[in-house]
Amino acid sequence: MQDVFIYDHVRTPRGRGRPDGSLHEIPAIELVTQLLEAMRDRNDLDTSLLDDVVIGCAQPVGEQGGVLARGAVLNANYAESVGGQQLHRFCASGLEAVNNVAAQVATGMASAGIGGGVESMSRVIMGYDSGAWVADPSVALHNYYAPQGIGADIIATLEGYSRDDVDAYAAESQRRAAASWDQGNFAGSIVPVKDVIGDVVLDNDEYRRPQTTVESLSGLKPAFPGFADMGFARVAKERYPQIEELSHVHTGGNSSGIVDGSGIVMLGSAEFGKAAGLKPRARIKAWASIGSEPTIMLTAPVDVAKKALKNAGMSKDDIDLYELNEAFASVVMRFMNHLEIDHAKTNVAGGAIALGHPLGATGAMILGTVLDELERRDLNTAMTLLCAGNGLGTATIIERV
Repeated sequence: MQDVFIYDHVRTPRGRGRPDGSLHEIPAIELVTQLLEAMRDRNDLDTSLLDDVVIGCAQPVGEQGGVLARGAVLNANYAESVGGQQLHRFCASGLEAVNNVAAQVATGMASAGIGGGVESMSRVIMGYDSGAWVADPSVALHNYYAPQGIGADIIATLEGYSRDDVDAYAAESQRRAAASWDQGNFAGSIVPVKDVIGDVVLDNDEYRRPQTTVESLSGLKPAFPGFADMGFARVAKERYPQIEELSHVHTGGNSSGIVDGSGIVMLGSAEFGKAAGLKPRARIKAWASIGSEPTIMLTAPVDVAKKALKNAGMSKDDIDLYELNEAFASVVMRFMNHLEIDHAKTNVAGGAIALGHPLGATGAMILGTVLDELERRDLNTAMTLLCAGNGLGTATIIERV
């Protein structure tokens, strides 16, 4: 196995995932194309040195299907020799794509590649790719299927998190994201998105609400009692009979935002770096993916972190920064509590509650964010991880070089 290095990363800003969002008129393939062009141009990259581009997507149907990665490679005028692969691991797709490229390089089967993800949630609606897991009654019954929002409220119920607890976490995410933007901490990685005539349509994460407080969040109605009334509360109680009543504490304000966006990461061997004239920024230390209990489907981060640490021969205290996707406030709170990790080293730049969660893209985006934070804070190691649909989880550990 040879070392795998991260040479660069870029992302789009996140646009609100609805018809009046700034990125609604930009298809997913164009979001990836513009990032590939930026990656090439800012690194003066000879694209023939790359072997593969792997793009994750959580709804790989319609205009987001058809091996979008290969289409974007050609659309960006990369060398025809560069392959393309589309990958689907629900919300962990973008990070899994990075790990896929890392595995190709580590085994010597490739010299370099780009991994990342994309999601246009305003154009390809969440749920189009439901599959038997959701839509086949026999499969759903066997797995005690319930929507993710019910799973988040199950966590809050079992762990004893109050509405004030999750709102306090969400308000802090907004504060950190606002500070990161005010200080220009995202500037080096953001690629403004342009329309067909070259005008910039978005250059900032438009979902964020910097004036958010616990008090303003307290006025929002719980988001998931409707699912409970459809029968999913009964499913939750059958799977967890110790629950008397679900505590519905999650709202649109303490859950991840629906947005459009894309992010990519360029990885390669030491030899690739020399050939391309690039200096590595970090090394991929280890990665892992697991399955976990599928009804809650949001508890995997604890165990996948342990697996990744074991693969790396490290302990949790060896990690300087943790970046866990904020699918719901209770997910990150449970992770920090169970692993006894300080909030001061977790999601230090804010997260998806404040900035939004473009499903298949988020893993690559937050890996780049935590690398930038390592450099800015002069720290060494970080772990990026996500929970994902149907009880999946993925993690990646990096170290600066």
